[in-house]
Order: sequence, then C-alpha cells, then structure tokens
Amino acid sequence: MSWDLWVKALHVISVIAWMAGLLYLPRLFVYHADCEAGSDKAETFKVMERRLLRGIMNPAMIATWGFGLALFIHYEYWTQGWMHVKLAGVLLLTVMHHVYALWRKQFAEDRNTRSSRFYRMINEVPTVAMVVIVVMVVVRPF
Repeated sequence: MSWDLWVKALHVISVIAWMAGLLYLPRLFVYHADCEAGSDKAETFKVMERRLLRGIMNPAMIATWGFGLALFIHYEYWTQGWMHVKLAGVLLLTVMHHVYALWRKQFAEDRNTRSSRFYRMINEVPTVAMVVIVVMVVVRPF
C-alpha cells in the first residue's frame, strides 16, 4: 500500500475534525453571547470553547495543513486551477480559525460586544468555504 493513501486518509480525518470545530465553535458563541457575564453558564461556555479550540481545532488545523502540503507537493497540483480555488478556501478557513480564536479570547475576558445573531450569520462562512472546497476537489471543474 502506498504512503500517499495513508496521507490522504489522515488529511481527510483531520479536515473532518477541523470542520467540526469551525462549525461548532460559533454555535457556542451564539449561546455564550446570550449569557450574563460571570454566570455559571458563561463560565461553562468559556471552558468548552477553550477545550474545543486548543484540544481539537488547533491540532486538526495543523494536521490538515501538514498532510495537505505533503499531498500538494507529491502530486504537483500547483498548476491546476481547481487547486488555486481550493487553497483560497483553505486560507479563508484558516483566517476564520484565527478570528474565532481572537473572539474566544474576548469571551474569556468578558469583552464580547457582538450579538448572538452576528455569530449565527458568521457561522455560515465555513459552510460556504467547505462546499466550494469539496466541489473543487471532487469535480475539478478547471
């Protein structure tokens, strides 16, 4: 069995874990934004958000990038248009990851100024990026 199949499998596994976090963390923000600062509920959300980001999302993002770069180099995809669009989507997800980390820190310091409605709307960004990425990888339209 070829090593690249193992790398592909590990890449898909890490992407699934990362996407789960990118979709779940803003949902936690939705509920956290409606809590009174300092309440037991708000403190519970702080723990959940920190553990999700540090324990699942950060390692999954690093693994996704590592396995993805290994495949990118191995298959020499850099000349293919679909890969450029996919990479733009992955860069958007990475930016969102870091923005979420900043917002988590603001929640941890009881400095959130955004509404739960804002977090509901922003939760759609990773979904749209994921759809574009999957279409590019599976369909390879160009």
